[in-house]
Amino acid sequence: MFESLSDRLSSVFRSFRGAGTLTEENVKAGLREVRLALLEADVNFKVVGDFVSSVREKCLGREITKGMSPAQEVVSVVNEELIKLLGGETAKLNLQGQVPAVIMMVGLQGSGKTTSAAKIANYLRRNKMRPYLVPADVYRPAAIDQLVVLAKELGMPYYPSTVDMNPVDIARKAFEQAKAEQATVMILDTAGRLHVDEVLMQELSDLKAAVHPQEILFVADAMTGQDAVNVAQTFNEKLGITGVVLTKMDGDARGGAALSIKAVTGAPVKFVGMGEKLSELEVFHPDRIAGRILGMGDILTLAEKARDAIKQEEAEEFAKKLKKATFDLEDFRKQMRNVKKLGSLESILKLIPGLGGLREKLAAANGALPEKGMAQMEAMAAGLPCLVSNVRGNADLIGPMDGGMLRAPMDAEGFAQDLHFLLEHPEVRREMGERNRRVIRDYSLNAVLEQMAALYREELEAKG
Repeated sequence: MFESLSDRLSSVFRSFRGAGTLTEENVKAGLREVRLALLEADVNFKVVGDFVSSVREKCLGREITKGMSPAQEVVSVVNEELIKLLGGETAKLNLQGQVPAVIMMVGLQGSGKTTSAAKIANYLRRNKMRPYLVPADVYRPAAIDQLVVLAKELGMPYYPSTVDMNPVDIARKAFEQAKAEQATVMILDTAGRLHVDEVLMQELSDLKAAVHPQEILFVADAMTGQDAVNVAQTFNEKLGITGVVLTKMDGDARGGAALSIKAVTGAPVKFVGMGEKLSELEVFHPDRIAGRILGMGDILTLAEKARDAIKQEEAEEFAKKLKKATFDLEDFRKQMRNVKKLGSLESILKLIPGLGGLREKLAAANGALPEKGMAQMEAMAAGLPCLVSNVRGNADLIGPMDGGMLRAPMDAEGFAQDLHFLLEHPEVRREMGERNRRVIRDYSLNAVLEQMAALYREELEAKG
């Protein structure tokens, strides 16, 4: 997320590097580019105007901190203003009051309400709460079934709604049932429409009056940009939303909705969906998001991802093996799988300070872990031959009949022939597998760390 905005802002900040001081002239020129970058990111134009004015005022009235360059000073000011724009403090769920607490999910059809309801339920359970899922969308085909399937996947209790029931009756009865089952939070998945209309709003108002939710979370597709902000404003006027969930943030390269929605509606973003898996939901931290936009990374989020994906005892055992130099290929395979749990390699690199712009360099570096090569390296560690496309990365690890087979990417017939050959010649498979286990030993943790350290040094030298 925010890739294009981050790239544009980085180029703006580079323009300040040669400046000895911050003057009205160079600040004006730099902020003109910042304005364009924000508008291209689909940020509300009024929000852009206020943001740029505030940054200009602070830059011109600010003394350069000792030891900091003008470029660093501008980054510092922009970072402060971005955090304010994104909401300032992290907005937590308000679940005080009635038990069970009620979270009401609202938004247009197709925004991701049902999946977000399940993701939030999963998040709450990880935080020692007892969620109860309630499907109240009786209009969209299979909407109830969808939430039931997700609830079963999570092993979570849910209310058995049917399409012939009234949504308000569902909410009331579900609340009593949730109380009887000692749930601490009830999550109500409501109906949406393709557009805002009076019928929808009246039903949502009736649901609000029936169960008095502590949280009304507006769910919006981040890919829709300013449209999402405008719809959120309407929902806020009618219902008084308490927070926002932005879905599909992993596919939104601009981020205009995230940057505008708090300033326009007053409702903070509380969660962002970062993928299709039920575990891919992140708490929205304004300071961390600002850091990502400015290329500073987000170590805290990475640490939290690692904590959730990797068991503590497994990590401790891994550390002991490293100290004793007993780290073997089976351990290598386990670590490869753990890395995959954290998300794509590209998304991980974005969270590491200084490496957001080094993805291509890392992918090309000999000894690094390109995303598409991870499965191949895992197979090699398992002592298996590799049948892969003849492209950079794959070809760096194996050669023709040397650890596997290489074919042109679209050569389906050739792949089929090679597969048949390997099935018919177990001795060749064995020899290739043994070779691969020998080769993969060179891709140790130390080797990878040395590659990363070299890239860090290169980037730091380039930045002066």
